[in-house]
Amino acid sequence: VLMTVYNRAPYLPLAIQSVLDSSYKNFELIIVDDCSTDQSMEIAQSYAQKDSRIRLYVNEKNLTDYPNRHRAASYAKGKYLKYLDSDDALYPFGLEIMVNRMEAFPDAALGLSKWSLGDRPFPVYLSPREAYQWSFLNNRYLFTNAPSSAIILKEAYDAVGGFTGLNQVGDCEFWMILAAKYPVVLIEGGTNWARDHQDSEKYKDSALKKAEMIFNLNKSALESPNNPLSDSEREKAISLLIHAHTTWKRKYKIRLVIKKLKFFS
Repeated sequence: VLMTVYNRAPYLPLAIQSVLDSSYKNFELIIVDDCSTDQSMEIAQSYAQKDSRIRLYVNEKNLTDYPNRHRAASYAKGKYLKYLDSDDALYPFGLEIMVNRMEAFPDAALGLSKWSLGDRPFPVYLSPREAYQWSFLNNRYLFTNAPSSAIILKEAYDAVGGFTGLNQVGDCEFWMILAAKYPVVLIEGGTNWARDHQDSEKYKDSALKKAEMIFNLNKSALESPNNPLSDSEREKAISLLIHAHTTWKRKYKIRLVIKKLKFFS
């Protein structure tokens, strides 16, 4: 379990304790502090003194979000990488479910926790082509998971080079890189709890800016020579992506205008 930390003192005790309370006991908890200026490291040390499965590291300089996630992965010795953000929490059964689902499909490199798919029970095994079809042709949006709701085969992580360091949407980018090469397992939702607060990374950019980032990321993935779709599927997927993004931007701008009109009325 990999936990990157930067000024998360109010939330860190719950995050750490949730891992220690897991029904799955064969884990290492690697905590990498990215030069916090609060009491985060002292809190982590208090837990590490009581449990030998916890290993602590402190960066010499601030790496920022995804480079620090990559640094944490370099310390891992286990078969799987399970990120848990330091302001989130694992449910007691979450780690056990994710590991068991991955063990059932040995060639899969990525497990993504999802809510109801409607027409199929979990777990769902998808080849690279099927994963891209689901996401880009069937509007399933598979690659939107935050790191806390994913599990990764470490061998595959190392093989593709890990997170590139892309800001804000580095998780989505990496899921697509992995899914283009390896099978994906969709796992039942509810394995973790994601805290919603104004200090979250997702609030650091405007909705429009982030939408543009995700659009460009998806378009690059579809245009990549590693894309597992057929040529005709790729063309259709790009067309659908452009249409959806254009429609979203138009509706977003209309909402902004309405909001301004209400403000001045």
